[in-house]
This record gives sequence, structure tokens and C-alpha cells, in this order.
Amino acid sequence: MSRGSFPRIPRSPGGSRTPLLLAVAAVVPAGFLGWLLWDASGGPADDGKRPAAAAASSAPPSAHRVSPSPQPRASAPGQPSPSAPEAEGTPSADGPLKGKVVVVDPGHNIHNSEHTAEIDRSVDIGTGRKECDTTGTSTDAGYAEATFSLDVSHRLRRILQAQGATVRLTHDGDRPFGPCVDERAEIGNKAHADAAVSVHADGAAVGDRGFHVILPAAVKGGRADTGPIAGPSKELGARIAGNFVRTTGSAPSNYIGGGTGLDTRSDLGGLNLSTIPKVFIECGNMRDPQDAALLTDPTWREKAAQGIANGIADFLRR
Repeated sequence: MSRGSFPRIPRSPGGSRTPLLLAVAAVVPAGFLGWLLWDASGGPADDGKRPAAAAASSAPPSAHRVSPSPQPRASAPGQPSPSAPEAEGTPSADGPLKGKVVVVDPGHNIHNSEHTAEIDRSVDIGTGRKECDTTGTSTDAGYAEATFSLDVSHRLRRILQAQGATVRLTHDGDRPFGPCVDERAEIGNKAHADAAVSVHADGAAVGDRGFHVILPAAVKGGRADTGPIAGPSKELGARIAGNFVRTTGSAPSNYIGGGTGLDTRSDLGGLNLSTIPKVFIECGNMRDPQDAALLTDPTWREKAAQGIANGIADFLRR
């Protein structure tokens, strides 16, 4: 996720977090799943520290994840996901997520660069003002973050709908630009969604690798008050991170989050203005060649969508 131009200068991790052993994670991703998959009775810690995790799950991986839906025909980089034609709001008649509403927010918009004046105007994000939206980043070969995020969002929608969830996208590539960050939050709020996820890829330095999930900080000001959603959002983010590790094999970020795969921020209007549990996921670094090879691979993007879906399902079925 770019903040207007790329490459983005990596931000130092904030707050106190317990590092994850990345060396172990790189060899046996499932070995550290217990750190991220919370015990159903644990919940968010009142002191803001990492909640107790299941030390080691005795259940097979399938016990924690949604059954994968049939794999779609792979699409080439830069092409729409094969699942894109499926309509929003048409969940299967039955399934474990029946009655649940999920908002999926594809980061940026491929047309933002054609509307710089519109996306540069500032909007209120509670802690101040920030640009309406940004162009996002891209790989060195020109594969845009906005294309990536929409593709993964289409895949995520299909997987969740197959489980019975009602899914709404904040946009489907059908707008001239945006939506602005405050409108993205408002779409989830008005839908009274049970969870929302904003899909992104980062634009950091070469050698910065891995994914991280961004959680809302405690923010109160103007229209922003994340007090009621900070705890549930933290749980949602932890469950997504744990499932993302296991499904994709990717390690948590080596440059943000202190090895935890989690980062807390107060400068994102899409989180500050949300009244429902919401997180962002940066699926990898588009400016690093190794991460870029994954992000442009349709097979890996399907795994990424599955991992996010599994985490959402874990959260909604807790």
C-alpha cells in the first residue's frame, strides 16, 4: 500500500510486541500457527498485550479452516480474476457463514492515476485530514497494486459466498476513482457488516519481505472512535495472519511488526472511521523481486484469498 507515491519508505514498527521466530517460521510455517490462532475462550487481552494462544493445536489443519471451494481457472497477471463475473450479494443457499455479512475493500483503484486532483483532496480521518485515496504501488514490471487487490478481492468474495456469507465490495473497478477512504469505511458501517478486510500489497525497499496485517489503534476524535472495535479487530487480524501463514507459506514481515505479522496504526481513515471490526492486510512487498514473483502468480493469489477467507471464517464462527 503506497501513501501516494512509491517506493514507500518503510515505517518503523510501533508499540511493544513479542517477536515471532522467523527462522523457525521459514522452515515449518505450521509450527508457529498457535501463536496467531487464538484460543476461542481467550479473546483480546485487557492490558493490550498479546493474548494467550493455543500452544499447539492437536486438531488437524482442516479443523481450523473453511473447506476450499473449487479452484478457478488461473488468470494471467494484470487480467481480471475468473471469479469477477460473479455477482455481489449472492451467497450460497446454506453454509457455515450463512447470515454473516463481510465487506471486502480492494485497495486503491486502477484509474486513480487519471484523477489526481480528485484523489488528492483531503478528507477527515478523525485524527486529522488525509488524501481521499492514493494510486498505490506496483511491481517493477508494472503490475499494479490496484489490479492485485481487486483480483484477490474477487477470489475472496467467491470463497466466502460459497460458505454462505453475504459479501459486499467497496468498489469493483467500476468507478472513475476511489472511493475515498472515509467512504470505504462508511460502506462497511452502513452494511452493518460482521467484519471488513481491506486488501493491499506494500511498496517498500528490496529485501523487505513478507505480509503484515494492520490493526486499528485506539482513536477518538471527530467522527472517529475505535474503542468498541479495537479488540475485535485485533482478534480478526490475528486469525487472518495465522491462516495466511499456513495457507500461503509466507512468513510475517521482516520490516514491520517486529516479526509478529501485526502492526497497529492510527493514521488510516479506513480503520479510524470504521464502526465494525476491520483490518488491512499487506499481502507482500511489490518492490521486492521474490515477493513480486508470488504476488503476480495467480495460483499464489488464490492461496492468499483462501488464507484471508479462513481467518475471517475463524473470526465469525468463534
